[in-house]
Amino acid sequence: MVIRKKAIQSDALIEKFDKLLKKLDIKYNEISHYILAFIHRSVVNEKPDFTPEHNERLEFLWDAVLELVITTNLFNDYPKKTEWELTDIRSALVRWTNLSKTAKTLHFSEYLVLWKWEEMTWWRKNDYLLANVVEALIWAIYMDLGLQIATDFINTHIYPSVSEIIENNMTKDYKTTIQEYAQAEYEITPTYIVLNESWLDHDKTFEVWVYLWEKLIWKWTWSSKKKAQEKAAQDWFNNIKK
Repeated sequence: MVIRKKAIQSDALIEKFDKLLKKLDIKYNEISHYILAFIHRSVVNEKPDFTPEHNERLEFLWDAVLELVITTNLFNDYPKKTEWELTDIRSALVRWTNLSKTAKTLHFSEYLVLWKWEEMTWWRKNDYLLANVVEALIWAIYMDLGLQIATDFINTHIYPSVSEIIENNMTKDYKTTIQEYAQAEYEITPTYIVLNESWLDHDKTFEVWVYLWEKLIWKWTWSSKKKAQEKAAQDWFNNIKK
């Protein structure tokens, strides 16, 4: 999967990513892979002549590479931990909230390729999009330079957060946390309902409401059903902890 230069039609974009890759000490062969990693789907939908692909299509591959490296590291570094403990730690490491921190540290928001409407809104601060970029970049490194260089990137920029995750018991996501809380306090499991879908077909937003019994306890709007549920759970958890 290669983007031809004529499809990109931007020497400035190529120069920009050349500087980024040099900053990351990535000695690339094919720069089009890395540009693709930063292309938001809005560009393909609104201007398909610019590029025929976007980074979300790469998820099938990037998940496999990232989880393979993280799983191998955890298995070797924590021989006394049980399978379920390692699974929880791995989930926390590859969770979008953790990956977005890496993206912010590396200033990836400056390199996101967005369509003009997204440029006018808050998309460059969207943690979910930033996490996608990190994962897509891992795909680009793997496709261009192989597993070892992709592993080096993960070990340098993502895996070191394992110490903080373990020390601060950050292994559970908020949906799991409030489910355990609700079951312990009220003997009931929270229910998530998508109340409304809006915006453009390629950039929908989902309004998710969280219920205990028939009582609304929180709601949130996001560009992904899964992330809307997680954010609603996070806000409710933070609210009850005050």
